[in-house]
Amino acid sequence: MSRKARSAGMIFRFWSHMAIMLIIGLPDAAHTQDYPFVGFQEASVPNGNEPALHAGIWYPTLARPQETSLETFTQEVAPGGAIVGQTLPLIVISHGGGGSLASHYDTALALAHAGFVVAAVDHAGDTFGDQRQVLKPWRRPQQLSRLITFVLEAWQDRDRVDPRRIGAFGFSNGGFAVLVAAGGKPDLALIDPYCHDHPAHDLCSALRSAGVSSVAALPVPSDAWRQDDRIKAVAVAAPAFGFTFSAGGLNHVTVPVQLWRAADDRHQPDPWYDEAVRAALPLPPELHVVAGAGHYDFLAPCSAALAKLAPIICIDPNGFDRAEFHRLMNAQLIHFFRSKLK
Repeated sequence: MSRKARSAGMIFRFWSHMAIMLIIGLPDAAHTQDYPFVGFQEASVPNGNEPALHAGIWYPTLARPQETSLETFTQEVAPGGAIVGQTLPLIVISHGGGGSLASHYDTALALAHAGFVVAAVDHAGDTFGDQRQVLKPWRRPQQLSRLITFVLEAWQDRDRVDPRRIGAFGFSNGGFAVLVAAGGKPDLALIDPYCHDHPAHDLCSALRSAGVSSVAALPVPSDAWRQDDRIKAVAVAAPAFGFTFSAGGLNHVTVPVQLWRAADDRHQPDPWYDEAVRAALPLPPELHVVAGAGHYDFLAPCSAALAKLAPIICIDPNGFDRAEFHRLMNAQLIHFFRSKLK
């Protein structure tokens, strides 16, 4: 046999060996494997004495996908397809104020393709169809914890989830919820002086529109800010109420944090939100400042139907390429959660 043939044979055997190892699993293969398709299920999550929460769950599958409607979006998923993989990490998603479980569906799809189980919930009382409880922000982290409990204890494929590897992603009000769930303790009494100094900011104008002159009298429960020790890493985009975490409010957030800021965020302007969170964290976060991005660019790229219904969250007047940004952001989220949830 010629040297060239022997060399070709060695190369073939090397790659054959690598392919076999990928199939049977390298020591960390379950943490880094990509999957061709995504399954999707809707679920009802127990919510104490209130009606059940509506949730969506994305996960790896080998079942063939189809175009499936999700609110105003269309996603390529296999509804009810059989899950594939073992000891899969879990990521829970908390949407922004007035949003829904579909708000970050593209990120959920990307994470599920990367081998994560992803669960998102409609936050009762703070969705596009019901904002009657928006002034009770402590409800959101409680609902997020109930979602985790459901996936770990009641979901039909709970035995496929690794309870030691749980992360959370949140945007705006969801970013606040994720920080609280990770150990943050905000001081809502700081909202009144903030609005006195910044009456034109979105939060303050929204409070006035709702007829709220002061939040100091809000009946905050004694156990409002409860940490969920099951969460081991968090990614936070444009977190709401960032300034309320001053004076040690984030001292107990010791899990890894990935923090995203839109450089052109006119709804939650710097330095009172993202920068306030960065400064209050006891450990430096992995910080991403996105040039040219506005507040709503962290939402999934809009469908034509959504752009017609809610142009304010869909139109990028500065020409920012939201679709390309999401490809990059989702890749960074996958890398972060893979590296931190080992």
